[in-house]
Parts: sequence; structure tokens; C-alpha cells
Amino acid sequence: MTSGDHTGIELNLEDKNDWELEQIEIELLLEGIHRFYGYDFRNYALPSLRRRIWHHVHAEGLTTISALQDKVLHERSCFERLVHNLSIPVTEMFRDPNLFLTFRQKVIPLLRTYPYIRIWHAGCSTGEEVYSMAILLHEEGLYDKARIYATDMNSRSLQQAKEGVFDIKRMKQYTKNYLEAGGKQSFSEYYTAKYNSVIFQPFLKKNMIFAEHNLATDRSFNEFNVIFCRNVMIYFNDELRNHVHGLFHESLSHFGILVLGAKESIHFTNFSDSYEALDRTEKIYRKIK
Repeated sequence: MTSGDHTGIELNLEDKNDWELEQIEIELLLEGIHRFYGYDFRNYALPSLRRRIWHHVHAEGLTTISALQDKVLHERSCFERLVHNLSIPVTEMFRDPNLFLTFRQKVIPLLRTYPYIRIWHAGCSTGEEVYSMAILLHEEGLYDKARIYATDMNSRSLQQAKEGVFDIKRMKQYTKNYLEAGGKQSFSEYYTAKYNSVIFQPFLKKNMIFAEHNLATDRSFNEFNVIFCRNVMIYFNDELRNHVHGLFHESLSHFGILVLGAKESIHFTNFSDSYEALDRTEKIYRKIK
């Protein structure tokens, strides 16, 4: 064996040891967060979680995940910043406009037959999807008999959603999305501009209920006619994904509607036989058993 070969083996062993150590550090961090704060990230998909943890290590001016664990467990503010980072608050109004157009065409006629409508936006982030739904229901004449429950584990994002204040720079894109989603009025009628922000009209909030809810650890809290959970479960592993689908199945009424994200599916879960597709392309499913 040459010295070069020997060095290569040492390097591989060193890389393997570094990776094993990193996995231990991540597991200890997530276990500590779960046991001390009650937030469970242990079944999130590792590649995305690892990237976000390292991003936060550097953002806190640290060099190791173990150092982050120490700071998270001893400083509540550091924990809150990490949760904000891990809960992925990325959204926009009428995101994927064709989904909302399809919802108008295929789901709204079903909702018209109900005396009362409950809709749950699970993982609502900063609330853009929630206000989009309120506008859609208003234009279809259904908002007065609806309640929209908007939940998220991220308290900072949830507070922004409650306030209904958004960056004015995003209104051009939101207006485009709204029109492509079948919007029936001038989008600007729904908000008031002030400085660099806009605030949505108070009547849109009247039937909204905001609450913290963790899909990994919290239970069902009502029966719903529609559940939106889009682009949230792509960050979960199979075990957590099945757990959340069980939660949704329990929470949906018979013939209730489940709306998933573009990269998500009901297939390959324990509940795939419990639904029929109203629209496979837009991932709109109806509970049949």
C-alpha cells in the first residue's frame, strides 16, 4: 500500500466521522428543542433541515451545531429565531393562480350547498393564502357563512398574518396572480396603501381565526369542509407525512376537500384510498371514506 492510498483512507474515515458527528449534533439539537420547548422537528427531511440549521449557526455567529444547541436552550430569543428559520415562511397571494381558478370552478359549487363552511389553512405562514381565500369567498358570495382557521407554528409569521400588512412592492405580482385566478374586481379595492406597505380591508378579517398549531405535535381541533396545506409536507419525512395526513383525515368532514401543494400527493400515504381526485393536476382531493 502506498502512502497516498493510506492518506486517502484516512481522509475518507475523517469525512465519515465528521458526518456521523454532525448527525449526532443535529439529533441532540432537535431532541433538546422537543423536550424543552415542545416543538418537534425530529421527523423533518434531513437535507433541508441540515441546510437551515447551518445557515442559522452562521447567522448567530457560531461555528458548531453544538454551540447552537447551547444557545437555543439558554436563550429563548435564539430559539424563536431558529423556529422562524425552520418553519419556512414562503408564500404569496393567489400563489399558483390556476389552483385558485380551479377551486372556483370545481369546489365553490360544492360549498354553495353547505349551510356553513369551515376552512383550515394549515401552515398559513404570513397569511397571504388566507387573504386570498377570503377575497375568493367574498366574490363568490360565500364569505358571510364561512370561517377561515389560519394556523402556523411560527408566532412571528402568525402575527404578521393577523395584522394583514404586506410590502407594497409585491402588489404588482399579487394583482397579476389575482387576475389569473379569476378575480372579478380591481384588486386594489381590497387594500389601502400607506408608505411602503398595504393593509387589507378590515372586512376580510372578520371571519378569520388565527392560532398557533404544530402539525407534528398538536391534535385535531374542529371538523372542516376544506383543508389547505400546500408546500408544507415536502419538508417532512414519510413518518411525519403520514401522521399529518392522519390528522387531516380525522379533521375533514365526509366529502371534505383536501388541497395540497404542486409537489405533494395523497399517493404513497396510508390514506390514498380515502380520497378521490377532483383535479389531479392541481392536487385537489375529496374525502370519500
